[in-house]
Amino acid sequence: MKIGSVEFDKYPLFAAPMEDVSEPSFRYMCKKHGADLLYSEFAASDAIVRSINQTMRKLKNFEYERPFAVQIFGKVPEVMAEAAKIVEAQFKPDIIDINFGCPVKKIAVKGAGAGLLRNIPLMVDIARSVVNAVSTPVTAKTRLGWDSNDMPIVSIAEQLQDVGIQALTIHGRTRAQMYTGEADWTLIGEVKNNPRMKIPIIGNGDIDSPEKAKQAFDKYGVDAVMIGRASIGAPWIFSRIKQYLKTGEILPELTIKEQVAEIQEYLDKSVEFMGPTIGVIHMRRQFARTFKGLENFRETRIKLLNLTDLQETKDLLSEIAEKWGSEKMHNV
Repeated sequence: MKIGSVEFDKYPLFAAPMEDVSEPSFRYMCKKHGADLLYSEFAASDAIVRSINQTMRKLKNFEYERPFAVQIFGKVPEVMAEAAKIVEAQFKPDIIDINFGCPVKKIAVKGAGAGLLRNIPLMVDIARSVVNAVSTPVTAKTRLGWDSNDMPIVSIAEQLQDVGIQALTIHGRTRAQMYTGEADWTLIGEVKNNPRMKIPIIGNGDIDSPEKAKQAFDKYGVDAVMIGRASIGAPWIFSRIKQYLKTGEILPELTIKEQVAEIQEYLDKSVEFMGPTIGVIHMRRQFARTFKGLENFRETRIKLLNLTDLQETKDLLSEIAEKWGSEKMHNV
């Protein structure tokens, strides 16, 4: 499978772009465990054009992260095109991805992200404008449609391909579903098996186990699988899935001691990129997911999620490894 000049091995796994998650320390851990493509957090096109520092910092990347994609969103074709030019010149990503799928109200109701599922001609105009503005391969990510009565993804995929989009990621939910219910992969498979489609199709939604990833490739025929929420607090999901896809072997679940070692490395990277206090606070979401469901953990969990001091956090993680070390949790 290729996107532009970027070539991927069989069964590629992509680390989904997630706001407040896909920062450098998260990407580092996903890359360590075998993610084949990393994405930035999504960035507003108007903020890029205005060189807003907070936004521009999101897009900084490192050579070891390649191949690397920057994801942008917006609703004005000319602004999106200008933002893409700036991204290409300043950050030199391997891929520029357009977000047509974010369901969050503050994005969608303003006509960006998944809001463009209500204005397909404008979506296509944006895609055309960005493609024509840059030489970097342009891809897109979207959903099945606005709601269960409006799921035109097969037609959308054809139109985006026709204006030069070089790969399409489809999240198997509508905007109305947000992140509830089960992802519907049947329409993703329909897009992939449409004789008109020549570009790679990446499937996204509910991939939280090696078996589900294999089914996505074998049953629906997708060219790649994108993993999102299941990697929060458990970036080792990539290595577990890769091992299964290559050999058919299900690796033993990590013990709590092994998970703590991974999370401690993640914490070190978070502090390296963000500083000690913000780096610790940023990890709370990861801590919550990593140890979710651990028996007799409530008091320790509350303490862990309220710490701001780096050494105290490291000490508590060591205590967790010592107390619950041999236990195993099925978090991926």
